[in-house]
Amino acid sequence: MNLSEKLLNRSQSVCELCASSNEISQYDIPPVTKVDESTAIVICAECRSQIDQLTPINANHWRCLSESMWSEHAPVQVMVFRLLTQLKEESWARDLLEQLYLDESLMEWAKAGLPEEEEIDSSAPTLDSNGSRLTEGDSVTLIKDLDVKGAGFTAKRGTLVKNIVLTNNPKHIEGKVNGIQIVLVSAFLKKV
Repeated sequence: MNLSEKLLNRSQSVCELCASSNEISQYDIPPVTKVDESTAIVICAECRSQIDQLTPINANHWRCLSESMWSEHAPVQVMVFRLLTQLKEESWARDLLEQLYLDESLMEWAKAGLPEEEEIDSSAPTLDSNGSRLTEGDSVTLIKDLDVKGAGFTAKRGTLVKNIVLTNNPKHIEGKVNGIQIVLVSAFLKKV
């Protein structure tokens, strides 16, 4: 039995990330020193296109990771960790990332394939659109309509967001809009 047959047998001929059976193929998880079933997964054309950055990341597509993160296969777990890390701006992805456990060697492999993060000066103050300093617990209003990815609604201009929470990135805050905790760009906010 060759590698592709072993992988198809293991995955039951479906994508190991989203369970689609559409145009599935082998994907070797970098960095690869030897190619075998411990370093490869089976993925569909849509997952491959987004992973290879041929099409933009569709956060809703990756909600399937809530199922695949529980795979018993190490390469699937590594790929799930990498994807959730890329999607960490989404609150649901952060929640899943907190639940995902990888042992030390798998975590090292998973982090080796992540792009280097740009340095964020977390000591810089968080400022609103007018340059006013924002602090924990402040109330702000939106200065423009914002599409909320993954939630299926638009936060309208003038919406009041109470009791904001600062993040480690001075360009973002967290707050509840329509009862959903979301990350907002501080440049689109005005302190009340």
